[in-house]
Amino acid sequence: MSYIFDALQRSEGERFGPDTGNLSEATDVLRRAERRAASKWEATALVEEPGPIEVAERDGSPGSEEEVRDASARKALTTDELSSDRVELDVFGQFQSLQISLAPENRLQCLAGSEGPAAEAFRLLGLRLRHLRQDRPLRKVLITSTVPHEGKSTVSVNLACTLALSSRRKVLLVEGDMRRPSFFQILGIGKNPGLSEFLQDKQALSRSIYHLEGPGFWVLPAGSTPGNAMELLQSGRITSLVSQLAEWFEWVIIDSPPVLPFADTSVWARLADGVLLVTRQGTTEKRRLQRGLDAIQPNKLLGAVLNCSQNSSNADYYYRKPTV
Repeated sequence: MSYIFDALQRSEGERFGPDTGNLSEATDVLRRAERRAASKWEATALVEEPGPIEVAERDGSPGSEEEVRDASARKALTTDELSSDRVELDVFGQFQSLQISLAPENRLQCLAGSEGPAAEAFRLLGLRLRHLRQDRPLRKVLITSTVPHEGKSTVSVNLACTLALSSRRKVLLVEGDMRRPSFFQILGIGKNPGLSEFLQDKQALSRSIYHLEGPGFWVLPAGSTPGNAMELLQSGRITSLVSQLAEWFEWVIIDSPPVLPFADTSVWARLADGVLLVTRQGTTEKRRLQRGLDAIQPNKLLGAVLNCSQNSSNADYYYRKPTV
């Protein structure tokens, strides 16, 4: 590797002559490239040729046991760093990008540039979740409701968008409601293959996740509507899927079906770190709300979001402080 660097350095010297400004910049770039390539070569050699590690002193004799341990630690660290780089380059580089196309009457408060109560409510919700994760593991958040038509999907999209814009973290929105997908309408991204295709082993996970330009978060849509949604969720692949997503993303927001009509939510709730329950003023009955609360593990319930509150005259969404 040093031969290549020396040759390029001589070439730059002959090219620029006495002017050392450009030469210095080129030298720095080449040195960094050389160090990175050398590190990759060493890590590859370590993986391909396992065996006892020996450190040679300057006179050629083996080094001490401590030096051997230090060398092993340095090489292991290099391998971990390269593995992290490969995730960024190989995995995130395969995610396709989608342009969102919002309808004029859209309810994405996070993109409207609004400073009203609704936008502030979602910022407060995001801030509250970030505070909660300081005291407990909280990376995978499930958004559900008691019955359909309470606005859980809209809340999920607004929360994911708010977290992405305010924290600058890698946020993934998972459409876990394969029975009644709605993200294609809310975001205007059309129907794309996603969770259903992955669980049926028809498409790789890296080709099922999309980066949304503008909001800056990623989405795993439901995909096609299967006739055996519960069977797919119980296939065993869902557990490894959620674990993998939690390694790639700092926030995983899961929009699941309602609690009462379907058993799908119990599968998602088991894998989530916390659950937010969406209710709708004028729609959610007290009896059903109590049944929904009883169906969620108390230690996983983060709180509730009251949708369409009459306390807010200028917005359709108003956040109530969750109980912890």
